[in-house]
Amino acid sequence: MHLLEHFELHPIVELHLFGIDMSITKAVIMMWVACALLFILSIIATRRSRLIPSGLQNIMEVIINFLRNSLVLETMGKEGLPWFPFIATLFLFILICNLLGLIPGSFTATSNINVTAALAIMVFLAVQGVGVYKHGPIKYLKGFIPSGIPLWILPIMIPIEIISQFAKPFSLAIRLFANMLAGHGVILVFLFLILSLKSFIFAILPLTGVVVMSAFEIFVAGIQAYIFTILAAMYISAAIHIEH
Repeated sequence: MHLLEHFELHPIVELHLFGIDMSITKAVIMMWVACALLFILSIIATRRSRLIPSGLQNIMEVIINFLRNSLVLETMGKEGLPWFPFIATLFLFILICNLLGLIPGSFTATSNINVTAALAIMVFLAVQGVGVYKHGPIKYLKGFIPSGIPLWILPIMIPIEIISQFAKPFSLAIRLFANMLAGHGVILVFLFLILSLKSFIFAILPLTGVVVMSAFEIFVAGIQAYIFTILAAMYISAAIHIEH
């Protein structure tokens, strides 16, 4: 048994368009499942909306209110409300992908760098787009340079600012990918020990480790989704309020 086999992606349906590999893998399927679950849960929660919510509607409203207040209003202010659908969808999609990976036989889409990089690129484009749209390209670019700074330091400051703009999405992608990969890697190590020991008595300790780490990974799934999303909200907020 190869320990890292769980993280290897093999094409289920090979597909190449214009020289680009667009094959369907487990990661693609799990993202489809996450989208479908998010869509179904939203439909069920809002199908019979009540003034006094209960059941799934109540749970969804608590989550939505939390995201609206914590990730949007407190981080971005009222000017960030138009971005609430994007922020909420980003959080819920990442959370569901993280949790689906805990199901035996499934795959954690967010443990693949291609997936997290794609999400980070979306955030990067959103940040640059809102900055240019709100302030115009000239004023937005000027916002990277603090007022009153000496001219001789601009050759140093400008490259640093450009690098920082690309470093932000890079850190988003690496942080989510690394945390999900590491957590599931530890669980796989414990499972590998259980299979290697071939003894119920000696397997008790690694089995306990699997249970503890699996419970901890549920917590990590929520934390990592929150961290990714709140950082995305902060970056968009910085582009909106460039004067700060």
